[in-house]
Amino acid sequence: MDQNEFTIEGRNAVIEAFRAGRTIDRLYVLDGCKDGPIMTIKREAAKQGSQIKYVAKERLDQMSETGRHQGVIASAAAYAYAEVDEILQRAKEKDEAPFVLLLDGIEDPHNLGAIIRTANQAGAHGVIIPKNRAVGLTATVAKASAGALNYTPVAKVTNLGQTIEELKKEGIWFVCADMDGTPMYELNLKGPIGLVIGAEGSGVSRLVKERCDMCAQIPMRGDIDSLNASVAAGVLAYEIVRQRLQ
Repeated sequence: MDQNEFTIEGRNAVIEAFRAGRTIDRLYVLDGCKDGPIMTIKREAAKQGSQIKYVAKERLDQMSETGRHQGVIASAAAYAYAEVDEILQRAKEKDEAPFVLLLDGIEDPHNLGAIIRTANQAGAHGVIIPKNRAVGLTATVAKASAGALNYTPVAKVTNLGQTIEELKKEGIWFVCADMDGTPMYELNLKGPIGLVIGAEGSGVSRLVKERCDMCAQIPMRGDIDSLNASVAAGVLAYEIVRQRLQ
């Protein structure tokens, strides 16, 4: 899968991409540029909820493959995003208790792809990611998912904490990965469940963690104090699978 296929450069090309309905994850705009076409692009981005980053000309020059960016480069999603309701509907259609993974600030595309792959194998009904400060469905993510993106829907939301509160009304309980939490084997992870995984280093953010019902600790016996985010997601997802199979 060619990464260049999802990088769109130049004002007309970006405007056409928006108007054709392509999902734009992130827009890089020349800082301080306010002429007509750029303002049109910004309006289209606001309608879609695309993240806009204002950058210096040097950064755009560095990113550009064509050398003709005209002050704007867009990163288009390799796959279309689902709605959160679609994920719940999948659980309903399978007559299963909802099982959802929520990812708080995963920025490494290989990790996101690996987690989507694990979610598919563990029988999760979908994955939810935030719009900001996180990687979207890039070509690299699609490749790392090893085809799982064709089967496992990914929804993108503005506010992860708010989404958790809305899903609680649907009867879903939330558990987050946390080194200071309760050992995962001591928790009841059966029934409708949302598994929250944070970014490497920073972990799950405070505001998201406060909305979770439980914090799960993965028992560790080694000399370092943490696991890669995609590995942690796999360990906890399969503890949920184990408890569901009992």
